[in-house]
Amino acid sequence: MSTFALRGLKRSFLSRSFSFTQYRLIRNTIKDILKCKQSDATVNATGWVKTLQVHKNVTFIKVNDGSSLSSLQVIIPPELNNNEITFGSSVSVEGKMIESPGQGQDYELLAEKISVCGTCNPEEFPFQSRSKIPVEYVRDYLHLRPRTNFFSSLLRLRNATTNAIHKYFQENDFLFIHTPILTSNDCEGGGEVFSVEPHNKDLIPELSDSEEENKTPKLFFRNPANLTVSGQLHLEIITGAISRCYNFGPTFRADMSVDRTHLAEFYMVEAEMAFTKSLEDVLEVIESLVKFTIRELQNNCDDDLQFYYKYVAPKDQQPENIMLLNKNSTSIKLIDFGLAQIIGPNSDVRAMMGTAEFVAPEIVSYEPLSSATDMWSIGVITYIL
Repeated sequence: MSTFALRGLKRSFLSRSFSFTQYRLIRNTIKDILKCKQSDATVNATGWVKTLQVHKNVTFIKVNDGSSLSSLQVIIPPELNNNEITFGSSVSVEGKMIESPGQGQDYELLAEKISVCGTCNPEEFPFQSRSKIPVEYVRDYLHLRPRTNFFSSLLRLRNATTNAIHKYFQENDFLFIHTPILTSNDCEGGGEVFSVEPHNKDLIPELSDSEEENKTPKLFFRNPANLTVSGQLHLEIITGAISRCYNFGPTFRADMSVDRTHLAEFYMVEAEMAFTKSLEDVLEVIESLVKFTIRELQNNCDDDLQFYYKYVAPKDQQPENIMLLNKNSTSIKLIDFGLAQIIGPNSDVRAMMGTAEFVAPEIVSYEPLSSATDMWSIGVITYIL
């Protein structure tokens, strides 16, 4: 940042007229605008055109900026229509929110001013509006992957998961440690390593006479350097002074397998605690971390979770195929998120997904909707994963 920019920023923050709220309103995201439930509210929306419907007297477009799965429907009067507004183009729209008589949204934006920020030729654009794009096809257009619901939802879920993990550890007084990415250890053989050396060999320091006599390898760091396979050893040293710490960073494994179950690069969460009394202490942290993260995803990314369950998850993991069982073989069939078919009592419930048993939810409330027989009823349940 330049000195001029820093001075300008300083003046802005010191100015009495500066308002963070005003700054925020100018740059509202689609996610923020969709929360607006006030008619005649003036908003400025920017994003990319996801769908386009041209009628004789009006044009409808749906604009999305990646902040949420849902898009903002915009009504464009005939006098504002522009031939450059096409599927895939980026636009900036100013107007007022009005109640929507149609299905799919409570409010929509009536455009008063619209400008095209970036044009897009729909005949040359590789994706088509309202079409399900195969993942294999998208791989040929990596720079456009975030435009698809599959990848944009994935990025939002990953962002929310990362934030939830940090939030959990921070709220429980764990110190975040940046363990090194370049290291000379292989973490007790935790995985095959990638060696690191400069591409320009002229950068490698020359050996001294004694090193040449001892046939010391000519290396940039004087010692072998690898991409980290784990930060565990560094965290263990930290716990000699800081009782709770964790790491969440990139990890690299040089595995021979190149299938979808083996990754050369991934992010890994590692935590260390001092003064633990038993394995139960560690298991309690792991279980509560998983529960906390799932709750955060349900609270903040429910639309993206629903999308993945509907279009991405295997058929045996669809909500209608998940059966919750207790020790007396009494079952709770999950029909949809929060809606279940209860057969018998609902205590001590464990969960079955296909043929694999996973963590049992804790039923905290049950509100019957109707009773068809003495043996079963349909109701809404609230549970903790």
